[in-house]
Amino acid sequence: MSNTSALMNTQPDVTAFFDPATNTISYVVKDPESSACAVIDSVMDIDYAAGQITYDHADAIIAFIKVHELTLEWLIETHVHADHLSAAPYIQQQLGGKIGIGEKITFVQETFGKVFNEGTEFQRDGSQFDALFSDGEIYQIGGMTARVMATPGHTPACMVHVIGNAAFIGDTLFMPDGGSARADFPGGDAGELYDSIQKILALPDDMRLFMCHDYGPNGREIQWETTVAEEKAHNIHVGGGKNKADFVKFRTERDAQLDMPKLIIPSLQVNMRAGAIPVDAEGRPSLKVPLNALK
Repeated sequence: MSNTSALMNTQPDVTAFFDPATNTISYVVKDPESSACAVIDSVMDIDYAAGQITYDHADAIIAFIKVHELTLEWLIETHVHADHLSAAPYIQQQLGGKIGIGEKITFVQETFGKVFNEGTEFQRDGSQFDALFSDGEIYQIGGMTARVMATPGHTPACMVHVIGNAAFIGDTLFMPDGGSARADFPGGDAGELYDSIQKILALPDDMRLFMCHDYGPNGREIQWETTVAEEKAHNIHVGGGKNKADFVKFRTERDAQLDMPKLIIPSLQVNMRAGAIPVDAEGRPSLKVPLNALK
């Protein structure tokens, strides 16, 4: 990525919000020279068994932004999440800002539009989002320049957002002892995932990397920040220069043994709509449960 070294001079203020129900970390990323900020990978709470939606996690983020008198400019989705629901529209309604995701969202919408038997009223052109980012695109958060890297493999629409000396890497990589993301969802590809990980590892060694998830392997405390150097040296799936063929073999065999995420059915339906909850013919919020369609 050109001019990445120059970005290292900017150090955004990053505040993390951990959601224990989904092991998701959301972030408020603030321009150190202004009140401008972005929210990355917000979470909407769901009690799936009860069919109940709440907003405690999002309300904590909203309260933080209000207390610190910040101006929300962006709500960023690093990809279409399969394990939690986005709260972006709820936060946008209260604080403003634009919702952005990678331009390959259209592929995801087409794929899962079929899985969930969505009708023609479901637009598959990404128009539910305010911005569709292309690889290498630049946008601003106050005076901070953010650059976008396409990192497909986990999903086609995965993107890493490099903001100053901080990179928000979605599900592509986990903490070094957590390894890498699965690549067996429709549109996923282990070879592409390996190539995308190499793009991340090509960033400056002291680039701060922020995870979207952490599961505390072997009982350790939850963590969400590491560096490129730490991942290159110690990541259990790709560290130490592991080659592509070995990674693809390992990832493919491992993914075949994994269960589907517990919230994949509601998450995909909501997140491919930029966080909007689908409605039935009578206009009531509702979800579909496709049978034998995801794996």
